Amino acid sequence: MAAIVTERHGRGTAGGTRVHDRPLPVLHAIIVTVSATAPNASVAPPRRRALGALRHRNCRLFFGGQLVSMLGTWTQSIALTWLVLQLTGSALLLGIALAAQSLPMLAAGAVGGLVADRFPKRRILQVTQALSIGPALVLLALSWRHAATYPEVLGAALAWGAIQMVDVPTRQAFAVEMVGREDLSNAIALNSMIWNAAAATGPALAGALIALGGLPLCFLLNAISYVAVIGSLATMSNLPSLLPARGRRRLLEGVADGFRYVRRDPLVLGLVVAVASFALFALNRLALLPLVSGRVLGTGALGFGLLMAAQGLGALSGALTQGSAPGRASGRRQFWLGCAWAALLLAFTASRWLAVSMLLLFLAGLAQVWFLASANARIQRATPERLRGRVMAFYTQAVMGLAPLGAFLAGATASLLGPMGAMAAGVGVAAAVLLGVRVLSPNAFTLETTEYGDLLTETGRA
Repeated sequence: MAAIVTERHGRGTAGGTRVHDRPLPVLHAIIVTVSATAPNASVAPPRRRALGALRHRNCRLFFGGQLVSMLGTWTQSIALTWLVLQLTGSALLLGIALAAQSLPMLAAGAVGGLVADRFPKRRILQVTQALSIGPALVLLALSWRHAATYPEVLGAALAWGAIQMVDVPTRQAFAVEMVGREDLSNAIALNSMIWNAAAATGPALAGALIALGGLPLCFLLNAISYVAVIGSLATMSNLPSLLPARGRRRLLEGVADGFRYVRRDPLVLGLVVAVASFALFALNRLALLPLVSGRVLGTGALGFGLLMAAQGLGALSGALTQGSAPGRASGRRQFWLGCAWAALLLAFTASRWLAVSMLLLFLAGLAQVWFLASANARIQRATPERLRGRVMAFYTQAVMGLAPLGAFLAGATASLLGPMGAMAAGVGVAAAVLLGVRVLSPNAFTLETTEYGDLLTETGRA
C-alpha cells in the first residue's frame, strides 16, 4: 500500500491510512510504502524523561550489549594503532591503516544500507556481530605469536571496515523498531552517550591492558565483547514484523532508489549536506587538539587530555539532556544549534587560556550532540521504512566515511595556517554551508516531519 507525502498527519482507519487531500508541492508527490514498524502511543505522554528510551526492554538489552561492545572496539582501535607503530614506525602507514577501517563505508555504504532494507535487521546484526569476532581473533593470533606483518594487519582492518559497512546503517535503522518514533530522539542520544562514554574510558582501559598483558589482551577483550551484543539480540522479543517487499530489484537499482530519495527530499538532502560539511571540516579534534595543546596553549599532554575530557563531558551532557526537551526537535531549533556549534568552535580558536578553552569545548560538545541527534532523528522520521537502511547509510557515510579525509585536510591546512587557523577555516566553511542550506533549501529547517503524514502502521508483531 502506498501513500502520498502530505501536509498533515494521516490517521489510521479500519481501511488503511487516510491522509488529507492537499499534497506538499515541495516534495513533488514522492511515493512511499507503508510498512509496519514499532508502534506509537495513541496519546503522547504528558512529559518526556531524560532516558525515556530505556523504558523499552529491547532497548535496555541492546544498549547494554552495545556499551560492552564499544569498550571492546575502542581497546582494539588503540591496540591496532600501537601494533602498526611497532611494526612500521611510520605515521603515514598508521594513517593508511586507520583510514582502511572507514574506506568500505565511504566507498559502498549504500550497499550496506540496501542489505539493511532487504532483511530482518536483528538477524543482520547477529551475523555482523558474529563476523566481527573474526578480525579480532586474527589480530589476537598474530600479536600472540609475534608474527604480525603490516599487510596482514591492514587486511584485518579492511575486513572489519567491510563488516561495519553493513552493521552501522543497520544499527541506525534498528533504533525505531526497538523504541518507536516517540522515543527515537532519546534512543539516538543514548547511543551517542554510550559511544562517548566508551571513547572516554576505552583508551585508558586499553593502556592498562597493554601494560599488564600486552596487545593480545586487547584483541581478546574485543572478540569477547561481541558476545554481549549477540546475546542481547537473541533475548529480544515483541519486535515489529515488517511487511515484505513485493519484489526484489537489482542491486544498483536498489541503491539508486535510496539515492533518488535523498536527492529529491528537501529535508533529508539538506540535512545530509549540512552534516557532511561539519564532519569534513569541523570534526577534526584528534588531528588538531594535540597541536593546539602543545603549540598554542603550551599545556602539553595534560592539556590535551583536559581538552578531550571537556569535549567528551559536553557530549555526554548533551546526550543525557537531548531526550528531555519538551516536544520533538524542530528544524528551526536545529538550525540555531548548528549556528551555536560553529560560533563556539570559532570562539575556541581565539582563546589562549586553558580554562576558557575547556569551557568552550564543553559547550561545543553539547551543541554537537544536540545538532547531530536532531538531524539523525528528523531524517529517520522523514524516511519510509522500505528505504530507511539506505538513507541512513548515506547519513553514516556523511558522518563517519568523511572523517579520515577531514583529518587529512585539517593536518594539511594546519601545516600552512597553524592549528587555530586550520580550525577556524574549517569551521567557517561548515558554517557557510549551513547558511547556504538554510537560504537555498529552506525546507531542510522549516519543513517538519509531522507534515509527511503518519506513514507507520501497526500490522503485527513477531
